[in-house]
Amino acid sequence: MSYQHLTLINAQDEVQRLSTNWQTLLDAVPEMVFLLRDDGEIQYANRSAKAYFGEPCPQSVCETLQEACKNCREILSSPTASRADSTVSEAIIDSMQVEYSSAPFVGYAGETLIMLIMRDITQRKNYERELLQFNTSIETILEQKIGELQASEETRVRLSRQVNSLKSQLGHYHKADKMVGRSRKMRELREMIHQVSTSDATILITGESGTGKELVANLVKATSPRDDKPFLKINCNAINDSLLEADLFGYEKGAFTGAQNRKIGKFEVVDGGTIFLDEIGDISPRMQVALLRVLQNGEIIRVGGTEPVRINVRVIAATNVDLTQAVKEKRFRLDLYYRLNIINIDIPPLRERKEDIVELVSHFVNHYRDAFKKEIDFVPKSTINRLLAHDWPGNVRELENLIQRAVLMAKGKMITESDLIFDQDPNLSAQQSDSFNIDDRLGAHTLKSILADFEAAIIQRALHKYSGNVSTAANHLKIGKTALYDKIKQHGISAKTIKHSNKHG
Repeated sequence: MSYQHLTLINAQDEVQRLSTNWQTLLDAVPEMVFLLRDDGEIQYANRSAKAYFGEPCPQSVCETLQEACKNCREILSSPTASRADSTVSEAIIDSMQVEYSSAPFVGYAGETLIMLIMRDITQRKNYERELLQFNTSIETILEQKIGELQASEETRVRLSRQVNSLKSQLGHYHKADKMVGRSRKMRELREMIHQVSTSDATILITGESGTGKELVANLVKATSPRDDKPFLKINCNAINDSLLEADLFGYEKGAFTGAQNRKIGKFEVVDGGTIFLDEIGDISPRMQVALLRVLQNGEIIRVGGTEPVRINVRVIAATNVDLTQAVKEKRFRLDLYYRLNIINIDIPPLRERKEDIVELVSHFVNHYRDAFKKEIDFVPKSTINRLLAHDWPGNVRELENLIQRAVLMAKGKMITESDLIFDQDPNLSAQQSDSFNIDDRLGAHTLKSILADFEAAIIQRALHKYSGNVSTAANHLKIGKTALYDKIKQHGISAKTIKHSNKHG
């Protein structure tokens, strides 16, 4: 074998070795590598390229590669470009987003090829779009909020107040709070309770019958520093005046028949704690003097005793009587009124916070369906509208009684309008208050009978207005208490029933 022939064989082997080496090297890289001829035909594709696009490449891929090859030729043939120049471009190949760089490449036969090194950037582009969308959203929201704040200083102040109000409500939550309702008036009521409960000042709770004065007293005590001390509730209207005095202040041995031993009263029992005096507007003048001594001097005198006893009791009083009017009519001491009214918590009637009715209805329905083992789960809008239209003279207590009856009487799983039995029809009540129907009685009843019915109607209206309190009704009717009792008995009216329906204001 000649030397020239041997050299040729060695050269061919070297070319084969180099070819195998660079193909092995290109197959190892993760990028897709193509060698393209001038016409865009694929001369070589590495393993990654074949894995992405298949072998052979689809016609659509070849056409895109041909276009890319053409662009690369133009860039590389530019007078300002050097042979080391490489450009990075982006393209979509077979729905895949890629970026590629190009470089001239000389084949074995001396032909000029283009090498494309390509990377899949689909995921990166998705991330970029998501980030752009997120940034755009954030910028839009910020611009909108800034625009709103800049639009009006009044708006900014209102938002600030709302935030403070919400913080206040969250801070005022207490497990002892059994009041239902989130209306503005109820929020203001809770705020005031938490504001004044930390002091030892006497509190007077006022409001119509049925508004929940006892619930307010409970919350005042529960949020006060005396929460862990004794708490007693006394209904001043439910106990005889003389018995009430002995019950509250105690008595000495021999103070009256049957007083065989000294007995301490409720004020001494609750020393250090809180006492709730409900219906304070109905106590006698004698009791008013004794209570004034407690509030003024912090001391009591037992019935039949002469020595004062020091006590430390916080007094919470409640009434549905207009004490200012009672003072004008000389039925209540002005000095006691001032002592009681250091802090006044006035509870709004239900008709002034009707936005709470839906929440109250839900609360009472849940309570009484469990109590009566009923499956009530729906209150239609027509029923709610009927409740919203009512004036609620009996306030929350009237609503509770009505829902209690409705749950008990409901035949299905919802409360209908036919299940609503109001204590007193407002339309009928208005007619009765405006006029006494004389025409229907003329010719059918005697004058004496008509006058008797008229008198009975007036007495009933007075007793309902003053929660069954005969003494108060007698004062307003300008008639003696005994004479009114006689007329009540004569007309068959039950003051006790009326009082029971308005119990626990």
